[in-house]
Amino acid sequence: MQITPLLAPAGIARLRDALLAADYTRSGVEARLGPEAEDALARNDFRPALRLLGDSPLDTLIRLYVCGQTVPHATVAAALPVEDCVNGELLEPVPGGLRAGVDLHPYEGWWLVADAPELLRPGAPLRADHVLGVGGASNTLALATLRAPVDTALDLGTGCGVQALHLSQHARQVTGTDLSERALRFAATTAALNGLDWELLHGDMTKPVSGRRFDLVVSNPPFVIGPGQGSHIYRDSGRAADGICAELAGRAEELLTEGGHLQFLANWAHVEGEPWQDRVGSWLAGTNVDGWVIQREVQDPVSYVQLWLRDSGDQFDAQRAAAWLDWFDEQRIEAVGFGLITLRRRSAGGFPRVRMEDVHQQIEQPMGARIADWFDRQDYLRVSGAADLLGGRFVAAGGLRLHTGSELGPDGWEGVSRRLEQTRGMHWTEEIDEATAALIASCSGDVTLRDQLGLLAVAYGLDEEALTEIALPVVAHLVERGFLDPVRG
Repeated sequence: MQITPLLAPAGIARLRDALLAADYTRSGVEARLGPEAEDALARNDFRPALRLLGDSPLDTLIRLYVCGQTVPHATVAAALPVEDCVNGELLEPVPGGLRAGVDLHPYEGWWLVADAPELLRPGAPLRADHVLGVGGASNTLALATLRAPVDTALDLGTGCGVQALHLSQHARQVTGTDLSERALRFAATTAALNGLDWELLHGDMTKPVSGRRFDLVVSNPPFVIGPGQGSHIYRDSGRAADGICAELAGRAEELLTEGGHLQFLANWAHVEGEPWQDRVGSWLAGTNVDGWVIQREVQDPVSYVQLWLRDSGDQFDAQRAAAWLDWFDEQRIEAVGFGLITLRRRSAGGFPRVRMEDVHQQIEQPMGARIADWFDRQDYLRVSGAADLLGGRFVAAGGLRLHTGSELGPDGWEGVSRRLEQTRGMHWTEEIDEATAALIASCSGDVTLRDQLGLLAVAYGLDEEALTEIALPVVAHLVERGFLDPVRG
């Protein structure tokens, strides 16, 4: 099927010219409102902004699309091509003038077209084919995406095209898919407004691209966990439990080129008596992929159900909530995990490396750089045996801090703990012993690990062979975590 924007090409051109003429950009809006009004908007308080605004074209656009106000027809006509925007449903006639029909959002260096959020339409429940705009989840995925240049990229479940916009900066060809025809028209409008050309395909999950491979696939799928009878396309997949995420993970190998990556946000069930790592790990059984699965949050079923019932703007339905929670009980689901899954189709020998772990600390952004570094370190460790590590030279990462704790005993203060902390990157912390602290301190890149261990053995009166056997897995772990950097070349 052919996907067309909400406005005809001539209307798109007129709208783009109007937005540029008004300086309706992220920087233009910020400069017009100032920090006080911007901070208030972040708290959903429009009053400081409205006190500043007059009738200039930029002010009119802010009133319409940022503050959700009704504006007189003549005032809007001075800022926008009204006929084009009304025909394309970007503006909606109401008593007293016109109001935003959609969310026309100045997003970073682009414009993004999505449905107006519930905040700007209070009391109106979201339609079943509601098209989400920018939110916390989409920002999380954008920051976590690998940004190396690629030939082909796929945004699976593109919605209004948030991820496709970012992919356009480093992918030669961008493809977007969605089950919602309405979402694809919004994405087509987003692309056209920004002068971009995307391939947009209609269909469920990977069906529209069956048989094709991509260098990078990203997805913010409809991952909400339930019995498979959802009400909103953007969040409900029609699969029971976490089936949509299991399905996507299982298809990574067939979707990716050699060395290609799949990154997606996911929910997974914490089932009574089953570690969540075992459940998610089963999704990858028999596949030839490396992976890093990061669990960022865990919610109890009551909080989870309340969150998603509020999300759609519906009034709280106690009967629906009870039925949903009863289903959780029947499935023995004790909690729901939320996180990021990054998979890479392997192009090297050896066994796949898959790590699944809780990561609740703050991470230096963009997280995509941290993920790229993790895979790079896995590759280094995959080809480095004991002899390679011993002959290698290492440098302590920048920004490390060692916190020591002491306990008062009969002979005075005695050291009882040493905690190593990263102040950059992933912000890992590790409990280490005195010898490991000394080893890290001596890692200047000037001598081999073998020579370092020999000196440590003498200094601490230890058997060098025994120390080496203990130290090698410790050093490998410190390299993987980014406490130590190998000197390459």
